[in-house]
Amino acid sequence: MKNPALWLLPVLAVVFLASQSFFTVHQTQMAIVLQLGEPLDDVYGPGLHFKLPIIQKVMYFDSRVLDYEARSREAFTVDKKAIVLDNYARWKIIDPLQFYRTMRTIDGAKARLDDVVYSQLRALVGAYNLTEVVSSHRAGIMTEVTKKVSDLMKPYGVEVLDVRIKRTDLPAENQRAIFGRMRAERERQAKQYRSEGEEESTRIRSDADRQRALILAEASREAQVERGKGDATAAGIYAGAYNKSPDFYAYQRWLEALRKSFKENSKMVLANEVPLLQMQQ
Repeated sequence: MKNPALWLLPVLAVVFLASQSFFTVHQTQMAIVLQLGEPLDDVYGPGLHFKLPIIQKVMYFDSRVLDYEARSREAFTVDKKAIVLDNYARWKIIDPLQFYRTMRTIDGAKARLDDVVYSQLRALVGAYNLTEVVSSHRAGIMTEVTKKVSDLMKPYGVEVLDVRIKRTDLPAENQRAIFGRMRAERERQAKQYRSEGEEESTRIRSDADRQRALILAEASREAQVERGKGDATAAGIYAGAYNKSPDFYAYQRWLEALRKSFKENSKMVLANEVPLLQMQQ
């Protein structure tokens, strides 16, 4: 054959058409086929599949559970308290054909989810007060929101598995107001505690002073009693000693009088008739 390249052209065309005729769907995906931009009625699961080349195109969709992070928005509770809701949702595509006809893309589905989830959260949060939203009724609110959002999203080929509030915050102006009230309350309590402490301190100090005065008075009384007993005992001893030896007692008294009269470097001029000097005779 003079020109082998002429045989290659049909072979390449067949290979190209074959590559355009088969497509593979991964086990985490689902697929639909578009013919001239319009979706066909079949949904393709994992495996190898056939399509018409050129005029048909494959659209793949993730069959796994997808996450959706909503932007923070404000809502009002039944007691007119504003809170900022930061929520997320888990969802999956259950009908690729319906999803493509209504949503087209994942971004379109997220935009629709954002509106539906927020509207349902705002409606249910508005039926409870702030304490119930953040604590006691939070789980029930999430269950009810999940059910309602899933029902609303099924016509779009989407099933919502779970809606959760990650965090509830107060708006900045509310936070400042609440912080001011909390600070004022703490200051009020601090003043009350200081006042009660001063009152207790005064009471304890007064009681201690009273007990001190009682103890000192009792000690003074006992000291006076003991001193009287000592004086009485001393007087009895002196009287007994005097009765036993009056001359010796008089002599001792005389020596004591001299000791007190003649101190160091003292000079006295006495006559012979002074009784004090006559005691030694």
